[in-house]
Formats: sequence, structure tokens, C-alpha cells
Amino acid sequence: MTPDNPTPRAPTAGGPLAGLRVVEFAGIGPGPFACMLLSDMGAQVVRIDRPDARLGDAHDIVGRGRRTVLLDLKDEGDRAQALELLAHADVLVEGFRPGVMERLGLGPQEVAERNPRLVYGRMTGWGQDGPLAQSAGHDINYVALSGALAAVGEPGGAPLPPLNLVGDYGGGSLYLVAGVLAAVIEARQSGRGQVVDAAISDGVVSLMSLFQAQAARGRWQEARGSNLLDGGAPFYRAYETADGAWVSIGPLEPKFFAQLCEKVGVPPALRDAQGDRARWPALRDAFEAIFRSRSRAAWCELLEGSDACFAPVLTLSEAARHPHHQARGSFVDVAGVLHTAPAPRFSRTPSAIQGPAPRQAVELQEVLRAWREG
Repeated sequence: MTPDNPTPRAPTAGGPLAGLRVVEFAGIGPGPFACMLLSDMGAQVVRIDRPDARLGDAHDIVGRGRRTVLLDLKDEGDRAQALELLAHADVLVEGFRPGVMERLGLGPQEVAERNPRLVYGRMTGWGQDGPLAQSAGHDINYVALSGALAAVGEPGGAPLPPLNLVGDYGGGSLYLVAGVLAAVIEARQSGRGQVVDAAISDGVVSLMSLFQAQAARGRWQEARGSNLLDGGAPFYRAYETADGAWVSIGPLEPKFFAQLCEKVGVPPALRDAQGDRARWPALRDAFEAIFRSRSRAAWCELLEGSDACFAPVLTLSEAARHPHHQARGSFVDVAGVLHTAPAPRFSRTPSAIQGPAPRQAVELQEVLRAWREG
């Protein structure tokens, strides 16, 4: 190999999941992001991809910290190699439609025969069963069916998809990681793995628990922009500034609301309007006029660091330059590419990025030798 194209080396880490072995079947969206999180926390992640897969994207942040092997899972010999790798793994992560892995001869039953302790993580939109299980979909569909999308957007306007954070990554990746790690702990006690059925639609329904409780209490209005946390409350929303930028406020507690009112100069007649919905429109008008009177920078100088529950609304590039993120190292340079830093943070076994996305595949036998010896 040339210096510009070195032989890939096994990532090393000392995070809380050091020694955990994960086999990821290549996919898109929440599965790879879940495996990124596991890798950041120290797991050894090996991705199985197609022989014609294109590697080498230096900007593939989600694909960081793992090695890749290339196998044709429709080929009997390659499938046997995949099973051999899984025999030495702790976790499998796959994101195919229900039944695909079974048809390949890599379903939970076949794998358990080789490795009864393996945790089998399944990432889908609709789950392994149910009327929609075999239907295609994406984040917006899962969020829509779960009740979350209807709640996001301006009053009287169209529902606005909150990027793919609530569905793919919130209801999908994070629930998959939590489920997989719970099953790993249980497997170490029982000696038996199990299937983790992580459906994005299930996860988003779970994320809506607070609002389900509010609805049960009769405190939830289904019209967009009419509730406490959906922009309906004038003290929990974003406002435009004099220079066309935006700032956010969120002083839900009365003492924080009082501090905001004092600092920005809310008229005295409206300072007791926080709990009075009838006066919310007047309070919103007052905030709109006040925040339009100064630039975003001026509001930051006045309010940042106070208990007014304030933050500027930053773009992605601005966020990386903010002093708070810089002080905490929230963004990390990896081979010239700005990555998001691992989260959460551990005091004794810190997480770390185990390297950029692989530039080339490794031989499966190389991985097997290391895992057998380990």
C-alpha cells in the first residue's frame, strides 16, 4: 500500500463499550447512526457491505469508527463467512424489511444456532409485524402516523417535518441503542440473546408520552401552535431580531419569566400574563416588537448566561463556532473534516471517535483472526 492509501487498521478505543463486538449489515439512516454511537462508546463495529459498495467518502460522519468487509450475501460461501463472523459477535444490527434476513439464511434462528448469546437488533420503520410491516416509508411517514408531525408547524399552516431527528434518530437509533444495550446486559446474566424489534413508529409514539399524558388530562389542543411547547405560548418560541436573525426564549418557570420580562422591558401590565391564555396574543405582540428593536448580537450580549432561558437560533456552521460548543469540544476535527463529538460523556471511560469512515474494505479473515484471539 502507498502512504496515501494505507492498510486499514482495527480501530481502538477505551470507552465504556470497549470489547463489545458489533456486526452491522449496511443500510441507511437510523441503523448506521446507532452503530456510530456504539462505536463512539468503544464498541468494535464491523460493517458488512456489498461487493460493489463505494467506500472512501471522507465526509461520511455517520460511517465513522468501523471497518468494512465486502460480502455477497446471496453467495453461499460469503454467507457462511458472515455466519462465522456472527459466531464471534455480541450484537447484530440490520435494517432490512421483515423477512429479508430470513430469506438469506441469516435470520435470528439461524444465527442463534451458531451464537446463542448474540443480541439481534432489527431496525425498521413499521416493525416486524402489523399491517404496514412490509410497506416502504421514511421518517416523515413514521412521524406522521405517530401523532408528532401534526403538532409541528405554524397555526393554520402545513405540518413541518422536524428534519429526520424525531423519527429516524430519536424514535429509531436511540431506542435501538437502548434496547440493544439492555439485551446485552441481560444476555450476560442469562447466557441467551434475543431479538430487539426497534420500530421507528413505536419509538416516536413513546417519545410522545408527555403529550399523551397532557391529552389524558384535557390539557392538549390538537390545533398546531396552540400549546405550551409547540410555539403557542409566547414565552416558548423564536422571535425575529432587527437584523433579520432569530432568537429563542423558553422561560417556563415564573421566576425565569419574570427575569426575562425585567431584562427586555416587557410592559408592566403584561408581566403577570404568563398563565393567562386570553392575554397571550398581546404578550406575543409585545415580544415581537421588543426583539425586533435590537440585533441578535445585542440580545446575546444582554441575555446569554442569564436565567432568562435564552439562546440565539444558530445555523449549523454558526453552532460550531459558538463559544460554549468550542469550550466543551462539541465538534472535533477528524482528518480535516469537522465531526460532531461523541455524546454522552463519561468521567472514567471517555468515548472517542475511532477514526473516519473506512476508505477501503478489509479482509474478513483479518477480522476473524483478531476476534478469535480476543
